[in-house]
Amino acid sequence: MTKYTREDFIREFGDKFYGAMIAIIMGSDSDLDVMEKGAIWLQERGIPFFMTSISAHRTPERMAIFAAFAHEFGFKVIIAGAGGAAHLPGMVASASSLPVIGVPIKSSNSIDGWDSILSILQMPNGIPVATVALNGGTNAAILATKIIALFVDKAANVISAHAPSLTLKCKKKQEIVENKMRTIQKQQKTA
Repeated sequence: MTKYTREDFIREFGDKFYGAMIAIIMGSDSDLDVMEKGAIWLQERGIPFFMTSISAHRTPERMAIFAAFAHEFGFKVIIAGAGGAAHLPGMVASASSLPVIGVPIKSSNSIDGWDSILSILQMPNGIPVATVALNGGTNAAILATKIIALFVDKAANVISAHAPSLTLKCKKKQEIVENKMRTIQKQQKTA
């Protein structure tokens, strides 16, 4: 087996990750359905990102190189999704100087996702991983955007616009519930 190096990573991706401040990584393509939700959220808002598969178990040297040099590649935060034993977020956090957001994924070999949640959540002291909800790819993207909003105006503007959009969605749901209430009340009066 040949040793995987920083230069190999650069050769593999060329300039594909340059300009992206958020890296989205996952253990395999089986995690893609969850993680692409975050990528779509970022893309729709014009936040540049890079996404790839890096296995903590099958490609440990590649994972270690990525984690160790992610800051040199221009990333400011890493979103790492994993199912089952879910070692990827913690292993990346142990080798990187960047904040890592872990996305526990309910996989086919999962114990209802609890194994992934606990693996990412229960990191030892000194190696923190921010953990979002099970299958929370979108929340991870929002949290990553909030982190870079500390120093990137465009990201701050995206986050500022996000809260009012949630209020509008909530208002629409409130109207649905209240309309249903009125329908029930009318039915009661006629009965």
